[in-house]
Order: sequence, then structure tokens, then C-alpha cells
Amino acid sequence: MKKSLVALAALSAFATLAHAQSSVTLYGIIDEGVQFTNNQKNVVGGTNVGGRQVTLDSTNGINGSRWGLKGAEDLGGGLQAIFTLESGINLNNGAFAQGGTPFGRQAFVGLSSSSYGAVTLGRQYDLVVNFVQPVSTLGYFGSTVFSHPGDLDNTNNSIRTNNTIKYASPSFSGLTFGAELSLGGQAGNISGNGGYSAGAAYVNGPIALGVGYNYFKNPTGTAGNGFFTDNVSGSTALSGVLNSGYTTANSYQVAAAGGTYSIGPALVGIEYSNIQYGTISALNGATARFNDVEVGFKWQFTPTFYTGVAYNYLKGNSVTNAAGVSVGNQHFNQFSLLADYSLSKRTDVYVEGGFQKAAGTSSTGTAAVANIGNLGDSSNTRQTSVRVALRHKF
Repeated sequence: MKKSLVALAALSAFATLAHAQSSVTLYGIIDEGVQFTNNQKNVVGGTNVGGRQVTLDSTNGINGSRWGLKGAEDLGGGLQAIFTLESGINLNNGAFAQGGTPFGRQAFVGLSSSSYGAVTLGRQYDLVVNFVQPVSTLGYFGSTVFSHPGDLDNTNNSIRTNNTIKYASPSFSGLTFGAELSLGGQAGNISGNGGYSAGAAYVNGPIALGVGYNYFKNPTGTAGNGFFTDNVSGSTALSGVLNSGYTTANSYQVAAAGGTYSIGPALVGIEYSNIQYGTISALNGATARFNDVEVGFKWQFTPTFYTGVAYNYLKGNSVTNAAGVSVGNQHFNQFSLLADYSLSKRTDVYVEGGFQKAAGTSSTGTAAVANIGNLGDSSNTRQTSVRVALRHKF
């Protein structure tokens, strides 16, 4: 009897130890709000006449609503097997976000070492998102009204990278870095439709810095594995007149850098990105270049209340189309603000707004129009969006 009790106790202890060495966590964020846009795309008789829009929205707030599972198994010697499956949620109709993809936000598995870093495989964030977004207004404020016009640099994470192998380093006294390879899967052309990404960040006391680079070949390739065409959100990113004229580009490239500095209750930040659509066949092989710069300021009045304001400027260069007409000489000024109050550690309410003004000639040769966060082209050069929302984390 005693031996049986000892054996049972040993088995229970072993089971407890095995359970302690692995874990699976269910998590999520619900961000639901009333969103007003004063001039939203409304096509009547083939013409965008615009119109006011009021809607319930759960995908364009500080955080897009989501739920996910993440897990880790201790393999010994500081090595773990890890995974993440994360799905966006459209709260108002129960559908998946990211165009209906079940795990459209993230889906990967890998190995992580406390000494050597992590290697992960699957659908993941690019390294502009990983390293530059945290030091942009999209990192310390979030939300569509703070995204750069058209999200051309993908700092708002409109598009994830599929078929991706990623390496992320551990922290070396505040320095982290990483690299990523996205496999295009094109038969007979190993690099076709693929891309790569690299980045680094440094955090030391009140200073945080980040740099990132993305490059993808044939981003709208008909083979279905391009950066845009292999993402259900890609068609949305290319649908507006801002950049729909560049769909025949042979390459897509982003180089970005930014930093923040905190002093007392204040945080100030600046971020810059250069975006290029290379060798556009419909535009005589020209390269369309954009430069985007933003500045942001955040003030933490109390532990439960803060406000923030940001300014963004995007400028595109001129290129010549097949008819010899100059297109793409467009620029955008955008102002955004936010006030957030925490009701608890997991629940807060906020109000935010953005105003954008466009000028110049769009990528399609028509007059440039405003479009905040890819919510939809306005019918003219101005657009305003306001949101009042409730956010809950679990």
C-alpha cells in the first residue's frame, strides 16, 4: 500500500512538472467603437460623389479586435518550442478580419533560445513593423487615424508576410535585431515573388530607436504569391487612387527609421520612411518614390489618462505614363489626436480624430484625393474621421 502511495505521489509530481514545463494561453482584445467619416467613397453612376458615413467598427481602432492562442514547451537548456495562432475579429458580423482569413494576423511555429534568439516559420509581421512601428505614433498611440496615407510603408501592418522564415535575436544590453525571408514559391525562379526584411532596435532608459527594411519582388504577381496579391488585404491597399497606378511594379521597397524620447510624463517621437515601387511597366519602367515623415507628442496626465497629437507629411515624386503625362506628384498633410482614459487595467475608453488634406496628381493621373487609413477615397482633397470607442483586453 505504501509503495502504491509513493508511486502515485511520484507520478503526480511528474505530471505537475510536465505541465509546468509547457503552457498554452488564450488572449485577445476587443476594440469596438462608433466611427464617423465625413467624406467616404460613394460611387454613383461611375462617379465618386462621396458621402458621410457612421458605422460600428471593430477593426480600425487602437487595436484591431482579435483573439489568439500562444504556447511554449520547455525543451531543456533554455530552448523552447513556441507557436502563435492569432485571428482578427469583425465584431459586428462575427466574421474573421483580414478579409476572412481564419488566422490572418499571425500563424507560426518555431524554436526559441534564451541565449541565441528565435527562429519561426509561417505568417508573420515584417521587420519594419517589428522594429519601427513601436517608435512611431502607431506604436505609442495606434489606430487607423494615425496611420500614414495609404499605409504605403506598412507601418500600420495592413499586410503580413506569408511563407516566412524569421530570426529574432535576444537582447544584448538593449540591442535587438532580426532578419526575415519570405519564399515566393515560384517554380523555376527561387527568388520570384519572394522578399526579405531586416531590422534592429535599441532601448536604453528614456531613448528608443528602431530601423527596418523590406524588399519584395513582383509584389502584385499573378502567380498569387506576391506581397500584395498573396494577402487578402492587398487589394484594399492598392484600391485607392494614391497608389493603384503602381500595380505593375517589379518591386516594392521600404526603408524606415524612428525614435522616441521620454522625459517625465512627456514622450516625443519622430519617424521617417522611404517607399519605392520599382520598374513600373505601365509607367515606362519608372520608379515611384515616396518620402514620409511624422512627429508625435504624448502627455500622461495621470496613470489612467493620457492625450496625444501627431502630424504626418507624405510626398510622392512625378513619373511619366505611356501617354507622356506626369502622374504621382501628390502630397498629403495629416493631423491626428487622441484622448484615452483607463477604467481598469484591462478596460479603457477613448476618443480620437484625424484630418487629412491631399494635393497634386494621383498615381492614376486624376486629382489626388484624401484617404485616411485606407478607409476609402474621399470625393475631394479633404477627409475627417472621428471615433469614440471602448477597448477590453483579456
